[in-house]
Amino acid sequence: MSTRGKVLLIGSIVHATKEWASLGNVAELVELTSKNRAEFLKDLKGKYSDITAIYSTFQGSSITGRLDKELAEACPSTLKFVSHNGAGYDLIDVQHFTERGVQVSHTPSAVDAATADTNIYLILGALRNFGKGAIELRKGNWVKTTEEAHDPEGKVLGILGLGGIGRAVRDRASVFGFSKILYHNRTQLSPELEGNAQYVSFDELLKQSDVLSLNLPLNAHTRHIINKEAIDKCKDGVVIVNTARGAVVDEQALVDGLKSGKISTVGLDVFENEPTIHPELLNNEDVLLLPHMGTHSIETRKLMEATVIENIRSGLETGKLINIVPEQKGKF
Repeated sequence: MSTRGKVLLIGSIVHATKEWASLGNVAELVELTSKNRAEFLKDLKGKYSDITAIYSTFQGSSITGRLDKELAEACPSTLKFVSHNGAGYDLIDVQHFTERGVQVSHTPSAVDAATADTNIYLILGALRNFGKGAIELRKGNWVKTTEEAHDPEGKVLGILGLGGIGRAVRDRASVFGFSKILYHNRTQLSPELEGNAQYVSFDELLKQSDVLSLNLPLNAHTRHIINKEAIDKCKDGVVIVNTARGAVVDEQALVDGLKSGKISTVGLDVFENEPTIHPELLNNEDVLLLPHMGTHSIETRKLMEATVIENIRSGLETGKLINIVPEQKGKF
């Protein structure tokens, strides 16, 4: 395959600037100048009518909108690759790009460590009520108004989604004295990947977990997988932690569970309609909230950017992306 092409950057490169510049050795690098989706759709028939690859970012979607069927059909026939900066790629309707012969990649392993670190912070913080303690401290109340909470020791940790991030959470959590670590995937993993986690059904995961950690991708099958019915099956006083995508949880059901006491507290880095947060979560000082900071570190952001660039380079030089999304495995 020719090592020349044209790469359209939708968003910006902040850290891996040298890597981006070096990609210019094998491709013409073009930055998005379209101001909105309508203009972008028009430009795909004009100044972007010969692009080979798209570097996609969450920030760029504020201009282009989702990479959906309409956009896929508007892309030129020269487009062969869409490389997305993020482990989650729900902004891209993969099916429509697959139908057009366009490979899609993401950055799965690049985010594992940083997201798992955030996940552990939320588990410990939610269990121990550290968030409320920090708020009360700033009010001058010291610890007198913060209720005693719970240790992880002896509790059951349930991980919904034992992929790269889930396994990193498992490994980090193993030193905190949980009595056992359970997990559920659509299919059971090999013993080598399972490690010290035990496979159970979805219902058993809900039934047994003292702490339920959500580490699964968002798609049509997982949207609102944690809903009222699922929460009703959980232990009374369960702690729920989410660093995946906000919409894997029905946020109103989460609020209702907190009100009833079915859920003791939550630790959330992601929200269903972010940056808008349900006011009853925002105003509840007993829950621990972060503004989607799972990968908010220089090292991880640079690694993610570099991973996207290496995927594009691989596509241009070999015809294959490295981190092709699971839906496309074996199709290219």
